[in-house]
Amino acid sequence: MKQFKVLAIAVATGRIGYVYLVGQRLMDWGLSRKASSNTQSASAQAKAWIAELEPDVVITQNVPKSSTKSVKTRALIEAITKVARDAHVLDVQVTKPHFFKNKYAEAAALGERFPEIAIWVPKIRRLWEPEPRTTVLFEALVMACVLVDG
Repeated sequence: MKQFKVLAIAVATGRIGYVYLVGQRLMDWGLSRKASSNTQSASAQAKAWIAELEPDVVITQNVPKSSTKSVKTRALIEAITKVARDAHVLDVQVTKPHFFKNKYAEAAALGERFPEIAIWVPKIRRLWEPEPRTTVLFEALVMACVLVDG
């Protein structure tokens, strides 16, 4: 039975992250600050990841109207989704599920499930600290799990 190659791309303020799974196995992950600067950079980075990893499926976030995501973040997600459609791969938009009380608990659980990425699990930030940049990796991973886990 063929194992699907899944590329999930998540966007957060100031960074774009991806995870790449083959079947249920995490094979690669990364993030880019440069790609989040504008829609052209986001599109170029998404094209590069798709060309390099050759996924069967590209997952992006379906952002509800009630979301607190900024206009810029929404535009970046839209640009990446368009690249996936144009790349002739299956593009899937998922609504990010909320199974945990916060993103830090979610990241910790995903770090246990995927020990290869556990070193990147973000520590809970203090109110005055910026959000850890690696949270975007776990946003991408939870979206991939929605598809992979069924």
